[in-house]
Amino acid sequence: MAEKKHIVVLTGAGISAESGIATFRDSDGLWENHSIDEVASPEGWYNNPKQVLDFYNQRRKQLSGVEPNAAHKALAKLESKYTVDIITQNVDDLHERGGSSRVLHIHGELKKARSTGNPKTIVTLTTDTLALGDCCPEGYQLRPHIVWFGEEVSAMEDAAKLVHTADVLMVIGTSLQVYPAAGLLYYAPVQIPKYLIDPKATPAHKMSHLTIIPKTAVEGVPALVDQFLQP
Repeated sequence: MAEKKHIVVLTGAGISAESGIATFRDSDGLWENHSIDEVASPEGWYNNPKQVLDFYNQRRKQLSGVEPNAAHKALAKLESKYTVDIITQNVDDLHERGGSSRVLHIHGELKKARSTGNPKTIVTLTTDTLALGDCCPEGYQLRPHIVWFGEEVSAMEDAAKLVHTADVLMVIGTSLQVYPAAGLLYYAPVQIPKYLIDPKATPAHKMSHLTIIPKTAVEGVPALVDQFLQP
């Protein structure tokens, strides 16, 4: 049996926004009326950890009330014919709930927490609430498992390796203005087909074999997936 072709998908906030998840980049640097510095930086955590914990508790509650959309579900269907790796900038679990089995979260995961004393200690949360006094097994306070501004994106090396091995690259719901994630495109083999699905798609540089689909994820992804699943 021939080896399955490898499709790598890079997703951004646009795919989750269509399920009803608010994104901060659409509101002048405010995220649910909070300054990003207050809730998404090491300084914000140091200055007011309770506010940060409360903020992400609210994000978890919001997440429990939304569902994967047609784009998430369509990407999962690709696994019937291809090896599919999804690299997402999103911290929600909508790809997993939509049926995708191989998902790399480069900016962390909302439903996980990590130790403030040992970053390698990561726990899965069983409730929507994380509070001051909630500690890891080693006794350190737990914090959201989110890559905040100013912190290293440790999963980038793994993400770059996946992109480098792709036979097809799809980029969905991202303006390609946020680095280092936007730089992942340039690890892709030059000759492979590349698809960019976003209403505001503006790649920083011209790329060979790039097809731009100026549609939302819900409009563009199912149609593209159908093309790939044709007999």
